[in-house]
Amino acid sequence: MSNLLRKLSLALAAGAVGGLVNGLVLWLAGAHGVTAALQVRLAPHLTPAWLYPRVVWGGIWGLLLLLPLARSTVVTRALVISLGPTIVQLLYVFPTRLHAGFLGLNLGSLTPLVVVVLNAVWGLAAVLWLRSSDRSL
Repeated sequence: MSNLLRKLSLALAAGAVGGLVNGLVLWLAGAHGVTAALQVRLAPHLTPAWLYPRVVWGGIWGLLLLLPLARSTVVTRALVISLGPTIVQLLYVFPTRLHAGFLGLNLGSLTPLVVVVLNAVWGLAAVLWLRSSDRSL
């Protein structure tokens, strides 16, 4: 039982770190005009109220790290686990919660690409954090 709790804790922590990195990268991209240059209207202000949900949801999505993908490379594993939050963001959150249209296209035509890249950043940060904290996962 303690091994399961250890794995769950590490996966949640790694996902939360990924969420923090994801949020900071999005904020930096918005603050430095990268998203504006791509004509994507995603430029959040860095506040605890904005960052906190990204860390929490990153942790929850981090449970995907428990999937048996141990033989995968770091990049492959990161891309595979990033598909979950990407699909939910593009097909549920943008259209129904934020009313930003299908795939968030009302925020700009490259919004899906930005989401894929940012979630890949989340996945990569989470996988690297997990690998650095426990090689058995």
